[in-house]
Amino acid sequence: MAKAEITGPIEGEVQVVAFKLRDEEYGFDILNVKEIKGLTDITRVPFASDFIKGVINLRGSVLPVIDLKRRLGLLDTPYTSDTRIVIVKSEDIEVGMIVDAVTEVITLDTEHIEATKTVSAGERSQFIRGIGKMDDRLIIMLNLDEIVGVSDEIK
Repeated sequence: MAKAEITGPIEGEVQVVAFKLRDEEYGFDILNVKEIKGLTDITRVPFASDFIKGVINLRGSVLPVIDLKRRLGLLDTPYTSDTRIVIVKSEDIEVGMIVDAVTEVITLDTEHIEATKTVSAGERSQFIRGIGKMDDRLIIMLNLDEIVGVSDEIK
C-alpha cells in the first residue's frame, strides 16, 4: 500500500482523536477537533438528509449535528452514556459528529498510516484518508473535509 498523505505539526507524526463507531476505531486529526461534549438535546430539522440528526446551541452558535454512523453507511446502534458529540471544524464550517465513545488522543507516526486506495472502493471511500496502525490496533482515519463538504445542506 502507498503511504497516506497526512501531515502533522511535527514532521512524521500526527495526533489523532480516536473514537468508536460500532466495533471499529476511527480517528480525526486533532487539529480539526474543537471540543468533545456529552450528548445533549438535538433539535430536528425538517427535510434534512437522514444523516443530519439536527442542530444544537453551543454557546450561542447553532451547529448542525451529523450522525457519523449514518453518514458512513453503518448500522445504527442505541445511544449510551458513552455517546459523545465531537465538535470539529473543516475550513470555516463547524459541525458536531455523534460517535459511540471517544477512546483517547494518540500520536501516530505517518509511516504507520497506509493509504486506502487499494483497500476500499465505492462512493463512500472518499471519506477515508488512511488506516493507522498502532501496536495491535487499526484506526480508520477519516477525511473530515469530504464528510462535511460533500453536503451542501451543511454549508
